[in-house]
This record gives sequence, structure tokens and C-alpha cells, in this order.
Amino acid sequence: MPISKAMQLIKGGSSKWIHETFSNQQLFAWQEKYGVFSVSASQLETIIDYIKNQKEHHHTRSFQEEFLALLKRHGVEYDERYLWD
Repeated sequence: MPISKAMQLIKGGSSKWIHETFSNQQLFAWQEKYGVFSVSASQLETIIDYIKNQKEHHHTRSFQEEFLALLKRHGVEYDERYLWD
């Protein structure tokens, strides 16, 4: 399945669930843009630990700083004008 299709299904299904389950969240909406990175199965525990500690991690390094470092480390070309709007 293409990643774009998976994201469409995940975002659509979760939005529907939130709107049906939480009446006070009718203004909830996913942002238009997203980034996707694949992860090796051998790194699963590392990724789980990262997600669990993400809030504390971003006290020392912002999401934007981390995202740019990730793109640079993996040689991904980008135009910063299109990353944050």
C-alpha cells in the first residue's frame, strides 16, 4: 500500500473516531502536511523508547531542529519554505 494511501486511511479513520467519540473535539483536524520515515524492525525498541520520551526530549531540542537534523543526516533535499506552514 502506498504511504499516501495509508496516511489517508489513518487520518480519516482517526478523525472520524475523534469526532464521534469526543463531542468537545469537533474542531479537531489533522494538519495538511506530514513526513514519513521507514524504520528497520531491528530498531523497533529504540523507536518505542524514543516515542515514550519524546516530550522530555523536546525540552532540549525542538521538533524543527530535530527534523532538520534528520533530513540532513540522511541526505534528504528540502526547501525550508515548505516545511512549517
